[in-house]
Amino acid sequence: MNAPAYQGIKDFILARIHAGEWAEGDQVPSENELAREFNVARMTVNRALRELTSEQVLTRVQGSGTFVARPKYESTLVAIRSISDEIVARGHRYQAKVLHIGASIADAALAEEMQVSAGSPVFHSRVLHFENDEPVQLEERWVNPAVAPEYALQDFTNTTPNQYLVRVAPLQRVEYRIEALAADGDTRELLTMDEREPCLVLHRRTWSQSQVASIANLWHPGSRYRFTGHF
Repeated sequence: MNAPAYQGIKDFILARIHAGEWAEGDQVPSENELAREFNVARMTVNRALRELTSEQVLTRVQGSGTFVARPKYESTLVAIRSISDEIVARGHRYQAKVLHIGASIADAALAEEMQVSAGSPVFHSRVLHFENDEPVQLEERWVNPAVAPEYALQDFTNTTPNQYLVRVAPLQRVEYRIEALAADGDTRELLTMDEREPCLVLHRRTWSQSQVASIANLWHPGSRYRFTGHF
């Protein structure tokens, strides 16, 4: 089944932004220009622009036009910032150990959260992040190959998964929750935690190109990590 015409216009705009051709603040073509280019009615273009505005990809200014918006994730309480940047900003030394990276099959629960079919292949990685030789975060991440087809080929000791994904799959939307959870034995050992120490866990789901890009569980020793944010 062919996608509706308005979706084709949305995909066209998202592709230009994803490729870096249109950056934050750049004006996109007018409704009339897009209608002529795609040979559709203005109401079709209007729907595409309205939906992208609602998704905070675009912003519309009365009398001026439509522009690429500031990414929505920048206003979330927990900023989408690489842990390596956080550690370096504190003047400390960062390093990472890749525990696993490869392909996996999405079970029913993961498929539902990633909005793909059960049994679909996804990328899976586990990376342990260190601050001054002390482990401070265990990152487990699942990535949609449709938005980052070369994810499993990256060296995540040189760049973090977050840095790579922000570069190749610009974010449209973010959901997250923070919980205090008991860690299993493997997690406690990797993070060198006391048996009774709780973990602070950030569960985060991100979207890019109008689809779920990745799901991450970020485990932190409760005694060595805290979340901060500002509005």
